[in-house]
Amino acid sequence: CTDVPVSLVFLPAADIAAYVGEGNVDLGITGEDIVTESEVDVVELMKLGLGKCRLSVQAPKGTYTNADGLAGKRIVTSFPILTKKYFSALENGSPTKIKCISGSVEASCGLGLADGIVDLVETGTTMRAAGLEEVSVIMQTQTVLIANPHTEHGELIETLRKRIAGYLTANRYMMVTYNAPRAKLDVVKAITPGKKSPSVQPLETPDWVAVSALVEKRRAAKVMDDLEAAGATDILLTAIQASRMGD
Repeated sequence: CTDVPVSLVFLPAADIAAYVGEGNVDLGITGEDIVTESEVDVVELMKLGLGKCRLSVQAPKGTYTNADGLAGKRIVTSFPILTKKYFSALENGSPTKIKCISGSVEASCGLGLADGIVDLVETGTTMRAAGLEEVSVIMQTQTVLIANPHTEHGELIETLRKRIAGYLTANRYMMVTYNAPRAKLDVVKAITPGKKSPSVQPLETPDWVAVSALVEKRRAAKVMDDLEAAGATDILLTAIQASRMGD
């Protein structure tokens, strides 16, 4: 984005939502969990599909089967607002004692600071290594693009959003082109339906057509195999540098 008037500011992920919602930052990238925890007014422009994980309640293995048993107990977390809201709905008597620490949350139970924790889980490796297990999921989260609702640069923000969306699409898809017998067109179109539909062009040989379509990168090799088996020839797979798909 060297051709647009943008200044990049690197901030801790936990602070970005606040700067976008209450400061002079127009656009930010952070987690859905951070946005919810910050309780600020921002506009979510798009999910980026990165950093997918879940915010969950965890306890020492074998101690609790659900989060209800931890209501009123000691909970350590880096998400005190979300945690308080979650447990307040489960409490029946004593309030849950929530302590906020900034790191090594998973060590809290083993070191006697907590009966349970609320922390992010991606693969669960760190959780299991600490002798913990997941007893409840508070929310699913991933990285999102957010905007200041009071920005004066709406047109520029939309341009940047389109560029980011185009880049993500280009990273997810590849373009496959091939020739196929016209009689097999329905078969090969079913293999490569494209994002909206494939492009089909006639060739000088009347009973053949040229087809191009977007295919997901993770499926590309299998698609080529299936096309060849269906009678397609001259199959080419090319990378996409950028795109505009109307997203």
